[in-house]
Amino acid sequence: MSEKEFVIAALQYYSIEIFEVTDRLVKVAKGYEIEMEGNSLYKLISDGQVIAPFDNMDELCCFILL
Repeated sequence: MSEKEFVIAALQYYSIEIFEVTDRLVKVAKGYEIEMEGNSLYKLISDGQVIAPFDNMDELCCFILL
């Protein structure tokens, strides 16, 4: 499973709406974007600003749901 497939599967598991998927970016609900950095590192972005890096997809999804 590729990193992009893993991210999409996790978002679907948590029922987080996906609006757009590109090579390194996934746009989701609440105006968030997830940038895939590789090596299981993800940046959560809102309005062009990095909110936080995550190395745990479950924690990232739970943060989006808050």
